[in-house]
Amino acid sequence: MTAEDWQAGGFGLYIHWPFCLAKCPYCDFNSHVAATFDTAAWKSAYLSEIQRIGQETGPRTLNTVFFGGGTPSLMDPDLVAAILQAIRKTWPCANDMEVTLEANPTSVEAGRFAGFRDAGVNRVSLGVQALNDADLRRLGRLHDTAEARAAFDIARAAFDRVSFDLIYARQGQTPEEWRAELDEALAMAVDHLSLYQLTIEPGTAFGDRHARGLLRDLPDDDRAADMYALTQEVCAKAGLPAYEVSNHARPGAESRHNLIYWRYGDYAGIGPGAHGRLTLGRRRWAIETPLSPSDWLARVSQRGTGETERTPLSPADQSTEYLLMGLRLAEGISLTRYARLAGAPLNRNNINALKDMNLIVQDGDRLRATTTGRALLNSVLRELLSG
Repeated sequence: MTAEDWQAGGFGLYIHWPFCLAKCPYCDFNSHVAATFDTAAWKSAYLSEIQRIGQETGPRTLNTVFFGGGTPSLMDPDLVAAILQAIRKTWPCANDMEVTLEANPTSVEAGRFAGFRDAGVNRVSLGVQALNDADLRRLGRLHDTAEARAAFDIARAAFDRVSFDLIYARQGQTPEEWRAELDEALAMAVDHLSLYQLTIEPGTAFGDRHARGLLRDLPDDDRAADMYALTQEVCAKAGLPAYEVSNHARPGAESRHNLIYWRYGDYAGIGPGAHGRLTLGRRRWAIETPLSPSDWLARVSQRGTGETERTPLSPADQSTEYLLMGLRLAEGISLTRYARLAGAPLNRNNINALKDMNLIVQDGDRLRATTTGRALLNSVLRELLSG
C-alpha cells in the first residue's frame, strides 16, 4: 500500500456525543441516557484529542466533520463552536468542508439551530424515523409527527442541506403504507434521505422482546424485500436515486462524510466508542476507544489519549474493508485499487459468475453491484472473497 491510498477517499473527522434523552428500543449505538453532563470536561477532552491527532496526522486537508451520537443537538452551540475553531487551527480545511450535526426533533428549536449554524455547522441530519404517530410510539421516540415536521421546517430555515432518517419494515407495516409514507417524505422537498430497514439487534430492548416472542407482526423476508425494491423505485422516480444501500440523494447532495467511509478514506474518531482508520507512518491503523463515557474522559485526562487499541491493518484486511464498504455504493470500486491494496486481483471466475447472475457489472476499471446485487450484498461479497 502506498502512503497516499487514503486520498482516494479523503480525510474526515467524527466527533461522538454519547448522550440521549432516552434510549430507543431498537438502537445498538453507543448512547447513554443522561439529564446533565459536565460540558467543561467534555470540551477539554475533545480539544485535547484534536490536538493529539493533529500532531500525528500532520497538515493534511480535512474534508468533513460529523457530530454523531447519541444526540449531538443536545450539545451547547458554544461547545460546537469551540470544537470547530480548534479543528480549523489544527488542519487545513477544504473550502467546501462539510460539517454535519445529527439532531432529534425533540431537541430542535430555532435559537439553538441558529447557534449551530453560526458555529460552522452547514448540514443537519434529523432522526425522524417515522411519519406515523403510532409507529413513533412503538419505536420509543419522544416526538410525534407534528414535532418532526416543525423540526424539519426549523432546520430548513437555518441550513441549506438537511437530511432525515426513516425506518421501514416496521411492525404491521405493509408495502402500500410504506409507499404512502415515502411519498409524504419526498413531498417535504428534501435532497437526502437515509432509509433503513428495521433490524433486530441483540442486546437491545427489541432484541430481548424478540427473543421472548413478544415482538410480533414483523414483516417476513419477502415483504421486507418488497419494501426495499419499492424504496429504490419510488426514490429514483422522485430524483433521489440510491447512491448507497440505504441512502438516497439528488446528485451533489450525497453525504460527503459518509462517502469517506465507503470510499475507504482516512477518518479520525473522537469520543467514547468512536473508531478510526488512519494512515500513519506508511501504515493504515484501526483505532478503537472505550465505550463508557466516564472511561473515555478518564483516559484522556490521565493518559493524554482516548484510544484503547491501535491495530495495523494487513493488505488483506485493507482490501477486504475496501470491498465491503465500496460495493455498498452505486459507483462501486476500482479493481486497480483493490489489487494494489491486496497485492493480487479479485478472482476473475467469481466475477464472471456474479455477472452472469446479473448481481454485478463491470465498466472498465469499475466493479459495482446491480440494484439486485446490493439487495443481496452479503452473498455477493462472500462469492468475491472466496478462493
